[in-house]
Amino acid sequence: MSVNAKMAWRNIWRNPRRSILTISAIAFASLLLVFMLSFQFGFYEAAINASVKIHAGHLQIQAEGYQDKKSMRLVVPDPGSMGSILANIEAVKAYTYRANAFSLVSSEKRIHGVMVTGIDPVSEAKVSTLKNLIRDGTYLTDKDDYQALVGQLLAQNLRIGPGDELTLLGQARDGSVAATVVKVQGIYRSGLDELDRSSVHIPLKTFQEVYAMGNAVHQVVAIGESLSAIPEIRASLKSRLSSLNQNNPLKVLDWEELMPGLRQAIEMDLVSGLIFYVLLIIVVGFSILNTFLMAIFERTKEFGIMKAIGTTPVRLTKLLLIESLSITIVGIIAGIILGIGITYYFQIHGIDFSGSSDLLSQFGISGRMYPKITVLSILIGPSLVLGITFLAALYPALKVRRIRPVEALTHV
Repeated sequence: MSVNAKMAWRNIWRNPRRSILTISAIAFASLLLVFMLSFQFGFYEAAINASVKIHAGHLQIQAEGYQDKKSMRLVVPDPGSMGSILANIEAVKAYTYRANAFSLVSSEKRIHGVMVTGIDPVSEAKVSTLKNLIRDGTYLTDKDDYQALVGQLLAQNLRIGPGDELTLLGQARDGSVAATVVKVQGIYRSGLDELDRSSVHIPLKTFQEVYAMGNAVHQVVAIGESLSAIPEIRASLKSRLSSLNQNNPLKVLDWEELMPGLRQAIEMDLVSGLIFYVLLIIVVGFSILNTFLMAIFERTKEFGIMKAIGTTPVRLTKLLLIESLSITIVGIIAGIILGIGITYYFQIHGIDFSGSSDLLSQFGISGRMYPKITVLSILIGPSLVLGITFLAALYPALKVRRIRPVEALTHV
């Protein structure tokens, strides 16, 4: 340890009460930032996973242009080969096939425009939470034909329940009229109003027959083992698809492209959170600035003596900066350790938000939230604390350079 470092460390503990209070303030700010950022990241991951499992999936294979146009003719012609590729990617947890068509649906009393989606009941239950969202009636089985699952708000608008019949009328893939009658088997509630008021799910084999799809589908939907595995899965899919000789090019889309609104909401929430955290750190910075200014005021005579015996202004500035950085680093390390400990506890046991279940249900999230410790949640907040604290200490350290020995020696 250098002479300056030894002197700085000794000076810190000349007034232990003030130093401990300053370290505590820095530690509390670091602890709070580690926990809050971990909580935000945990909420974001829960919101993403819940949202993708309601409908979109982590990844989809589609015909190029389908995401924008939703044209019936833009299909994945051989979904089985896509399934074989997905089955050979270790990080893929499950996959399924879907086909979609905008149609008119009518009950005895009302008529609405909806998106009719053909699903494979067995594989769909592994990819989405649709099976668990049934509130009335039952889920589809692989033996069901001409049965339907209907969103709760749509069922209310059409005034129907399980066992009632619906007439579907739309356009088939070949341009012909697609029309059939299906029986309502179940009514689901996802918490997403747009989905619950405008969607009908029928067995994929029924959809392919009614809408003249053959074996084709519009979407091959996949769920990964974790969010962190999605870039790897996407890169592997793109590589394998590019090696295939395809007349109709296929495209791989991840959840950010499938649900841009969710990504934008997360970005806006993160930015607003960071603004709040910066304001918090600035308040802590001002308290630290006041502490350092008081310390310089009390030690003015000491600094005057040091200058009188030949200590350079540069060395004085360096000494004070080492003192401030030492206090800051001790506080940050203590805050990170405590923050990780508290966050880890709640990461295991969760935080009960059952009182906000209606709000959280809009994202498909249960009433218990789990913070998630990440490298970013550990480093972002303490790094901001370190930067702002350094700036707060810089002014007092530079102020020492202007002290005149004669005036300082007469300071009381």
